[in-house]
Amino acid sequence: MTTRGRVGATPPDLHSVRPYGDTLNDGEVQVAFTLPVPFGPEAREAAKIVARKMGLDSPRIYHAKDLSEGYSYFIVYGKFMENIDFTKIRVAKIEVERMTFYEINDFITDKIGRKITVLGACTGTDAHSVGIDAIMNMKGFSGEYGLERYPMINAFNLGMQVPNEELVAQAVEKKADAILVSQVVTQKDVHIKNLSELVDMLEAEGIRDKLIVVAGGPRINHELALELGFDAGFGPGTTAPDVASYVAQEMVKRKLV
Repeated sequence: MTTRGRVGATPPDLHSVRPYGDTLNDGEVQVAFTLPVPFGPEAREAAKIVARKMGLDSPRIYHAKDLSEGYSYFIVYGKFMENIDFTKIRVAKIEVERMTFYEINDFITDKIGRKITVLGACTGTDAHSVGIDAIMNMKGFSGEYGLERYPMINAFNLGMQVPNEELVAQAVEKKADAILVSQVVTQKDVHIKNLSELVDMLEAEGIRDKLIVVAGGPRINHELALELGFDAGFGPGTTAPDVASYVAQEMVKRKLV
């Protein structure tokens, strides 16, 4: 959809916000879904009923496809006519200054006075290493060096499918200052079980309060991480300076130097 009419228009009222497609507050949204029903006129009507039950007025089917016997796919436009008060939204956020590669190394040198040790891993049965590699590997991600490139960080990328027991053992052996856990596999909330189990193990080992524990992944946010007993949570698009800035400043804040 286009966004005509924004330039020079009256600023939107943040106390009464509604989605829009062409004109402000028209409520136009697009949804896509699959129904386990045979393709045909009845399926189209079923899709409209679903859209109405979602709270969309005037649903229109812009695309429909027979996926296979007994399954139909739809793209539906409709109007969402409720409003939200944007000014009342409160979100748990990581409140630290984001530093550059050079500023982080200088900060660690000046404020901590030694190299810090950071362990990273995909734990449990998770075999998706792209997230932890983006943070840990020397080549980094999105134009930012990974932690292995930082002269003031001893970075250990333990890879994927690392059992929680092994990660805890490595943290003890290497005297880790921080643990970074990447979770991409989230079916049936397996990531929540796995992350909670790790915190329990760290507490049983008596080292939970002696290090920084960070979670990351496509369905991880700061609020969820805090609920699971972690110090911080980072979502998609995170780069090494985001994590390193937090870890270094949190170590100083908690006097873990």
